[in-house]
Amino acid sequence: MSITGYARVSTADQDPASQVEALRAAGCDPIYIDHASGSTMERAQWAECNRSLGRGDTLVVVRIDRLGRSLVDLVDTLDNLHARGIQFRSLDEKIDTSTALGRMFYQLAGAFAEYERTLISERTRAGLDAARKAGRQIGRPPALTEEQKASARQLHAQGHSIAAIARVLGVSRATIRRTIAKMR
Repeated sequence: MSITGYARVSTADQDPASQVEALRAAGCDPIYIDHASGSTMERAQWAECNRSLGRGDTLVVVRIDRLGRSLVDLVDTLDNLHARGIQFRSLDEKIDTSTALGRMFYQLAGAFAEYERTLISERTRAGLDAARKAGRQIGRPPALTEEQKASARQLHAQGHSIAAIARVLGVSRATIRRTIAKMR
């Protein structure tokens, strides 16, 4: 059972020394340090740290925002750690998932993240509905115009291969197959 520390600073010119000192004082060994933005979970040292953690280990950060900025990312990370039997501690916020209070925080964070995902989904749906009402096409534009579709069907009826039709129209063979299938 190891106590693993994770420190992150956003830029290469920022110094993680104070985080490393606090993590060492909390008994962390090893300590992983990233010089990367918190806006993404795709960080080299985080990936290595996460791979090194096993059942019964504890991950420690100085502040919860060092792990990630988005509540959704934080909850997903905490869910993953929890499912693998790994405890989590944040020194500044006094969060410790091995305690009842820490587990309550974890559950509250999950509820807030679910609420945030619902709000984002509702805003997206409202935006799409407004765009449709305004007559804008949603999604990718069609690969072929109606005229091109008619030409593809006519060429196919004349015995031209799907590959040849696709080359002439500058689209994939799958597009031509779908166009012809809709004709039947």
